[in-house]
Amino acid sequence: MKRLLVFAVVGGLSLVASGLLAQSDPAVGTWKLNVAKSKFAATPPKSQTRTVEAPGDGEKVSVEGVAADGSRYKYSYMTNLDGKDSAVSGVGFPNGADTLAVKRIDANTTTATWKKAGKVVGTNRTVVAKDGKVTTMTNKGTNAQGQPTTATVVWDKQ
Repeated sequence: MKRLLVFAVVGGLSLVASGLLAQSDPAVGTWKLNVAKSKFAATPPKSQTRTVEAPGDGEKVSVEGVAADGSRYKYSYMTNLDGKDSAVSGVGFPNGADTLAVKRIDANTTTATWKKAGKVVGTNRTVVAKDGKVTTMTNKGTNAQGQPTTATVVWDKQ
């Protein structure tokens, strides 16, 4: 009986701890693109919303937006923040990437490498401000035509 009680207490504490860790991830939440503060080498999207959830030790990221031409795009991915490739589903991920490998640098910073068919097509560094109100992502890559792409994308927390 004692073992069962200890197991139940330890299991309950583990669930609470994982929930607290997820809540402490400053990237978690809904973010709206601030087009005025962002800088794009190409024409910027009209709008974009980024939603970050923290199931377990990783992040689930979903992005929806309206491109400059009015077309809609939507993509998502799930990452363990361990630097291993994760699949991208949907359409509209920058540079046509179909996987990305995200690594947590510190509580507020991640880096990612984007790949298409195994070939690197971009990288980024994402930083959530200390106050948790703004996320800035700096992207560099190569588009399908082999031209360099750059962007500094700024999101405001909703």
